[in-house]
Amino acid sequence: MYLCYIDESGTPEVPGNTSHYVLAGLSIPIEHWTSCDKEIATLKGRFKLQNAEIHTAWLVRDYHDQDVIKDFDKLDSARRVAEVQEFRRKELLRLQRINKPDLYRQTKKNYEKLFRTFILQERKDSHLSKKLQIELEDGDLLGCLQSA
Repeated sequence: MYLCYIDESGTPEVPGNTSHYVLAGLSIPIEHWTSCDKEIATLKGRFKLQNAEIHTAWLVRDYHDQDVIKDFDKLDSARRVAEVQEFRRKELLRLQRINKPDLYRQTKKNYEKLFRTFILQERKDSHLSKKLQIELEDGDLLGCLQSA
């Protein structure tokens, strides 16, 4: 027997408000489910994500601010959040100065959405996506995923 996790992204209606609709599933043999669940809980605990959903987009999206902040990966949690907030504040001011109102509005909307997504979903450390991605690439959950 298998447990199957199914999720979707996008809008199935044509025309929809997205350019895509994806429906995907991951099946796990029932005898591996408990160990996989424990591995996921351990990983989420390590990143203070116990009460949050982990979205693949967090792992594959490029966070420009993480790339330009010096020694981002070496900063502690509070410093990372402060540096990202400062970077974003300066970027919005820059966009205002160069008189690009559409780009300013979209960037501000994106920043606000990211803030809601990361902070309001009880994610204490709002910018761990790069560290979480590195952890996953280094083999966390590998045994679990191999059985899926």
